[in-house]
Amino acid sequence: MAAICAALYYGIDKKVILFATFVISIFTQIFVGLGALIGMIPFVGPLIINVISIPVFWFLNAMGYVVSGVAIKKGYATELAKSRVVTLGLLIGIIIGYIIGHVVPIR
Repeated sequence: MAAICAALYYGIDKKVILFATFVISIFTQIFVGLGALIGMIPFVGPLIINVISIPVFWFLNAMGYVVSGVAIKKGYATELAKSRVVTLGLLIGIIIGYIIGHVVPIR
């Protein structure tokens, strides 16, 4: 959503934005479909999905550290600390919600 708003702000043609969004959504659906098909293979499928997905999360985590390092070097330490506090609060809220959801029975 932010990328679309930024593209509109910089004056990129709406047809180009629509086409790019459509192409990205098609590739996303193909990737999810292939992941679901591979995941349905008994015993081996979930292992393959874990082997593929865990390095992706490691890469995203590493990119977060690199961006944080660059931001600290450029003097954005206070803004970075505020965003880290918000992220930590969100994660704690998710964990508390998960625990309460499993402790308190619905029926």
